[in-house]
Amino acid sequence: MMIERAEYLQKLKDFADKKLIKVITGIRRCGKSTLFEMFKDHLLKNNVFEEQIQFINFEDADWEYLMDYKALHKHIKEHLQKDKMNYIFLDEVQNVPNFQKAIDSLYIKNNVDLYITGSNAYLLSGEIATLLSGRYIEIKMLPLSFKEYVSSFPDKTDLSRKYRDYLTNSSFPYTLELNADKALIRNYLEGIYNSVILKDIVSRKKIADVLMLESVIRFMFDNIGGLVSIKKISDTMTSAGRKISTHTVENYLTALVDSYILHRVGRYDVKGKQYLKTGEKYYLTDLGLRYFLLGTKAADDGRVLENIIYLELIRRDYEVYVGKVAENEVDFVAIKDGYTEYYQVAHTVRSPETLKRELRSLENISDHNSKYLITLDDDPAVSHNGIRQINAIDWLSPAP
Repeated sequence: MMIERAEYLQKLKDFADKKLIKVITGIRRCGKSTLFEMFKDHLLKNNVFEEQIQFINFEDADWEYLMDYKALHKHIKEHLQKDKMNYIFLDEVQNVPNFQKAIDSLYIKNNVDLYITGSNAYLLSGEIATLLSGRYIEIKMLPLSFKEYVSSFPDKTDLSRKYRDYLTNSSFPYTLELNADKALIRNYLEGIYNSVILKDIVSRKKIADVLMLESVIRFMFDNIGGLVSIKKISDTMTSAGRKISTHTVENYLTALVDSYILHRVGRYDVKGKQYLKTGEKYYLTDLGLRYFLLGTKAADDGRVLENIIYLELIRRDYEVYVGKVAENEVDFVAIKDGYTEYYQVAHTVRSPETLKRELRSLENISDHNSKYLITLDDDPAVSHNGIRQINAIDWLSPAP
């Protein structure tokens, strides 16, 4: 089953033949390779011939002989078609030491259009980012959105049940091939988890204490959407009998963000119009990994929904912050094209006390930007003095 990732595919179409390196980043198994296959099919249907396309996946043992950047450059150059545009796809290219030297040399050729992917922020870090500066466009890819997930089913009814399955069965595309078999899905997620931890974190960061790293991961998975300080994590670990320095915690968190398993979200003072340096929040790229590691925790429904809303906002190309409004907090300040929107997220607000509490922070914002309260309550949309209360599932899966 191949789900067309329409938004990502459109971006590749828009930037095709432009003098920019197309860089697709995202967690392992989110669909980057499949996106390349879809785009390749698009090219072949639009007057591009097979010999104009070179497709190399550096996690495939068949290509191990090109793990030297000089050999890679020589191979690609020898297969270029003269007087035609050549489309070069390099999947998981960060596995090639000094890959940027090959990329840089290929980029200057007028008949080469470059597409590369990576599962770790190392792909665009430090010297590499400097070398490629101004010459690439990054497309940040996530696993399936709820709308994409639903599109895979002939039956589009019972969206509430599909939402629950989407959370527990995971948003990784391949899990749809496993026919909701819990054991198979668990084994698949275990493979992704181990790959991210061992290949993208332990190996690259040379981490010796893997058990301590996993303790921090469990803590972070258990505290999605909560204000987290590095000192709090260090103190929690130490009080549990596992002493860890704040410096080590910071290194672990950076590694988790760099491997795209976690997203770090900064805070923004809505009234003071300034970014704050403390009190960041973290959200998880896929909730299925959380259920795999921690099991189902019904009491966390609100935090889980908050995580899903965050992911959808960044899918829709918003710049997202946690909002501070005096002594209150608004879950998300979302900025796009110069416009700002505010979002408060709650599992349910059917209790008058809960509704009052969730509206308070939005009511304390004096500007006239759009304000939304998103819940899982299956009630008609309603406005509270200009604050629109909407159903999360409707918002996540808008009609075409």
